[in-house]
Amino acid sequence: MKHSRFGRMISLFTAGLLLLSTFPVHASDEIAHDPSRDVQTEGVGNPFNYGERNTPENASTEEIRAINHKMTVQEVKYALYKEIDEHWDLISTRTGQTEREKVYALFLGVGTRESTLGGNGDGADIETAQSQGFGVSSAHAYGTLQTAVTAFADADPTFMKEEDVPEMFQYSLAENTFYDGIISDHMGVRKIMHFCVVAMTTDGLEGYQVTRGALKGFNTGWSNFTGEDDGYYKNYPDEIISLARWYYEEGHLYDNVFTWTNDERVEPYRQGNVWDWWGDVHPSLAEITPAAAQDTTAPPTQDTTSATSSKTLKCGDVNLDDTIDIIDVIALNKYLVGANTFSPDAQKNADVNADEDITSDDSLVLLKHVIGIIPALPAK
Repeated sequence: MKHSRFGRMISLFTAGLLLLSTFPVHASDEIAHDPSRDVQTEGVGNPFNYGERNTPENASTEEIRAINHKMTVQEVKYALYKEIDEHWDLISTRTGQTEREKVYALFLGVGTRESTLGGNGDGADIETAQSQGFGVSSAHAYGTLQTAVTAFADADPTFMKEEDVPEMFQYSLAENTFYDGIISDHMGVRKIMHFCVVAMTTDGLEGYQVTRGALKGFNTGWSNFTGEDDGYYKNYPDEIISLARWYYEEGHLYDNVFTWTNDERVEPYRQGNVWDWWGDVHPSLAEITPAAAQDTTAPPTQDTTSATSSKTLKCGDVNLDDTIDIIDVIALNKYLVGANTFSPDAQKNADVNADEDITSDDSLVLLKHVIGIIPALPAK
């Protein structure tokens, strides 16, 4: 009788987790990553298990956008952090900002100025200037950062090329890349890095003016300094850095809280030189070492037929954070209901019953391992 009740408890718990995994995990005001992590040196660790894509590559545009649409503000934030962490050495070198959480805040400021971080109920599914058709207008933009089609390779040949960021892969313009939330973030970060390079090489900017100019370039196509009397700075890059400071100072880097352009709550951070809090930064064009740079020889992929990785795998570590816990069970359940995709390594680790298939049986085995019933993995 005891075993029967326990079996029902496991079944109910598993069903509950499967139901939970249909909805955003950690979609609350609680911190999503392990708070014991040293964020400055390690980043937040990708707690939502984002891949190089947010959506299946072969899905329709409508399906891709629907997935992005469901993202919470918190998920939108951590999606940005995933890209920042992957390219931290590049971003910190080009902006000169060595404090990672200030860079997190900066990109929250960009996302807020452009789209209010999905706080309007659209998640990362924000599109503007599309009336002329796909890829025609240089202003046609999508995603949290409102990344324009000009950021992509193979866009209209009359657009100015952005080929000076070899450290980050440049996706070709196609609907399944343009509309993917993670790829859009990646390309938005890359676009800002492009204008950091232009600000230093072409326009001779230094200090915080490099990032300020890059933000101007992100929106206008020109990073050159046009004088403190230019009201454009107040309305775009200076508003962005004020919004960024609000997130940073008010402690809203990791929750579902957001602000918006001209929000009165941000007014105290719009006073004086709004860039003072950014610090005495020293942007650089220094070469990024290969160990720190992303492999740019091929696009990142979620192709499950890829060759095996050289990374040491740990059966059950579905989210690839080197630990096996309930978050892995939730990530696996989200995969089973089609709410996320898996890298080849994640797929291998998810086959915890070693039957070369990933089903609800794997979820149950993994759950039993996490709560101590099954001592080791893989296990049938």
